[in-house]
Amino acid sequence: MKKTLVGVLAAAMLFSGTAMAAPTGNVQKQLDGLTKEHEFPAALSTTTEANGRTTHQVSGTAELNKRVPVPKNGQVRAASNTKAFVATVVMQLVGEGKVELDKPINHYLPKAVKDDRITVRQLLNHTSGLANYTQYLGLEKFEEVRHRYYEPRELLDVGNAHPVTNEPGEKFKYSNTNYVLLGLLIQKVTGRPVAENVDQRIVRKLGLQDTYWPGVGEETIKGKHAHGYARTGNGIEDVTELDPSWGWAAGQLISTTKDLNAFYRGLLKGDLLKKAQLDEMKKTVDTAGEMWPGVQYGLGIASSPLSCGGVSWGHGGDVHGYETRGGVTDSGRAFTVAVTALPGTFQDTPEEANNAHNAVLATVDAALCGAK
Repeated sequence: MKKTLVGVLAAAMLFSGTAMAAPTGNVQKQLDGLTKEHEFPAALSTTTEANGRTTHQVSGTAELNKRVPVPKNGQVRAASNTKAFVATVVMQLVGEGKVELDKPINHYLPKAVKDDRITVRQLLNHTSGLANYTQYLGLEKFEEVRHRYYEPRELLDVGNAHPVTNEPGEKFKYSNTNYVLLGLLIQKVTGRPVAENVDQRIVRKLGLQDTYWPGVGEETIKGKHAHGYARTGNGIEDVTELDPSWGWAAGQLISTTKDLNAFYRGLLKGDLLKKAQLDEMKKTVDTAGEMWPGVQYGLGIASSPLSCGGVSWGHGGDVHGYETRGGVTDSGRAFTVAVTALPGTFQDTPEEANNAHNAVLATVDAALCGAK
């Protein structure tokens, strides 16, 4: 999934195709490097120790060309981290006997896709072969669609209107269309909105105080936050306010670095799923060069190798104005970092954008490997 310099939710992540730089220095130095050397307006992070102790750190400015303090643990658009929440709800429904992983999605949503072979599992791990609708929404001209509202079925129709990329189950190919279908599945099976399911089954259960699903037409970020910036046809713009409906079950959530840590820690500890369902989530497929080296994708979560050994589990997300990366180790140490622009927004060359992206990944690696 090689994207343009300012590619967004069309991929869960920007993929550099190169290995992460070796971690150096402490977390604060890493964040300062992101804002000073790599020109992100702001960077904010939370480290959560295995015992639950949290440390928040920030760098840069909350508003471009001004000296405005970055709010510690400020809210950000969590983008494709939403997929991990949606996948968790699906797996809860599997545990309740309401959904079967290897049943065709058309069993639950008749004629939702043209190929009756595509299963729930293949949607969760991106092996369905369905076209990625975000590649066809005109997001490269973001200023023209920024305030447009999309119905979920519109998004599915866009995905279905374009050729498949592979046979079902053949290989990993990231597609947001998969998670629109999973959102519709949740709604069909429960009879309630996917946003309500995520809120009641995860957000409230874990006490995530700053995580919410924006309502229909809601373009603002409710809590304290640093502004997000993107390169559009008008130049570099403040895009903090936008209609996130085009992300829906693939990327609509707003959260904080602390809450994302708490979610992934709770998920991996078994606070949200029975062991059988969590074990299924951790069954991975090879991403075959689609992500950085060593990444394996499970059912809505991915494992990434650490320079100090072992792996972290998480997801990450890209949306106009914000990029988030992070994960949790087997020991329960968690870290999430957010920057207030996508790599390529303030960098002039592909190499510089690549370096900026790798610096974000290196920050995660350093923190999870013990940097203070």
